[in-house]
Amino acid sequence: MQIGDKVRFLFETGGGIVKGFQGKDIVLVEDENGFSIPMLIRECVVIDTNEYNFEKKTVKAASPNPSQGGESQTAQNKKNSFQSTFSTSEASESPLLGRGRGEAPYRPMERREGEKLNVALAFVPVDIKQISTTIFEAYLVNDSNYYLSYLYASPTAGGMKLRAQGIIEPNTKLFIEEFGREQLNELERVNLQFIAFKEEKNYMKKPAVDVELRIDTVKFYKLHTFNTDSPFFDEPALVYDIVRDDRPVRQVYVEADDLKEALLQKKKEDSRPRHTPQPARKQKADNTVEVDLHIHELLDNTNGMTSGDMLNYQLDVFRKTMDEYRGKKNQRLVFIHGKGEGVLRNALLKELKSKYGSCLSQDASFREYGFGALLVIIK
Repeated sequence: MQIGDKVRFLFETGGGIVKGFQGKDIVLVEDENGFSIPMLIRECVVIDTNEYNFEKKTVKAASPNPSQGGESQTAQNKKNSFQSTFSTSEASESPLLGRGRGEAPYRPMERREGEKLNVALAFVPVDIKQISTTIFEAYLVNDSNYYLSYLYASPTAGGMKLRAQGIIEPNTKLFIEEFGREQLNELERVNLQFIAFKEEKNYMKKPAVDVELRIDTVKFYKLHTFNTDSPFFDEPALVYDIVRDDRPVRQVYVEADDLKEALLQKKKEDSRPRHTPQPARKQKADNTVEVDLHIHELLDNTNGMTSGDMLNYQLDVFRKTMDEYRGKKNQRLVFIHGKGEGVLRNALLKELKSKYGSCLSQDASFREYGFGALLVIIK
C-alpha cells in the first residue's frame, strides 16, 4: 500500500485515496469530500494502484557553525525535512508554495475537526538526559486544516527581533529555530502573528492573530516540565497553546510589584478588627430582653448560605443570649422566631430541654407577638 493508492474499507462502507501514514498501523484515507480518515491498514484493501507514486525529495543545505549564530547541520536538516513537504506537490502551478509548472498536484491532508484553528508553540530539548547543558529546538504546531502565514519575533530594546517567518501547511509541525541557554533571556516574551487561509478552495475567514506570549524560562531547567503526553511529539516537550478553537489564548499573569502590593493590602485587612454581627435585641420597660431571630435581622447578606446554615446561625445567637443571661435569675427573654413552618421554634424548644432544663418557657404574649415568639424565664 502506497500513497496515491485507491482503497476501500473492509468492515464499513467507504474508501478513498491513501494520503499518508501514521506509524506502522494507521493509514490516512481521503474520502470524496476531501476529509482524511485514519484507519487500520489491516482493515483496508487496495483496489487500484497509483503508478505515479514517488518519494519525497530531500533538500541538502550547508552547515553553518552554531557558535557563529547559524544553525547546526542537525537543525538545518530537520527544517528541510519539514519544508520538503511543500515541494512534493500534487497540484498544478502554485507560486505561493513554490511549485513549478508540470509537477504533480498536491492537496494537504484535512480532518473533520480541523476547521477550527488550533496553534501551539513547543520547545523540545535535544538531549533530555542532559537538561542542564542541552540545546533546545522550537517548533510551531499547526493543528488545523488551514495554511498559516506566520511571524515569530521577540521584543528588544529597539523594538522587535524577527526570529522566523514563513508558511506552515495544515496539520503539521514546523521546526523554526534552535537555541542554547545563553539565549533564554531573549525568549522571556515572544510575539506570534498568523494569517490563516486555504489554497485553491473556498474557506471560512479567520481573524488575524497577534499574541504576545510570556515564557517561564525557569522551566527549561526542570526535567518534569517537559511533558511526554503531547500528541505532537514522541519525545518530551514543553507546549504553549497560542490559539485554541479559533480563540487566541490570553495569559493571566501578575507583575511582581502588583503581587507585592496585593499581599500588603491583604495583610492590612487581616489585621483590622473583625465586626461580629450583634443580635437584633432591645430591652423593654419591664426589663424584658427581646431578641429577633429572623435571619434578615441578624445578617445583611445570606448569599451562599443553605437553610441549614441559617438555622445554625439562629441557634448560635439563641445560645449566646442564654449563656449571657444565665446567672440573672428571673430575667425574662423573648425570642421572636416568627410563624413559618415551626422549624426554628421546635429547634429552640429542643435546645431548652437539653441544655437549659432549669429555665421556664412558654408562648410569649399573643397580643404582642401572635404565635411567633417564645418567652424564657431564667431560673
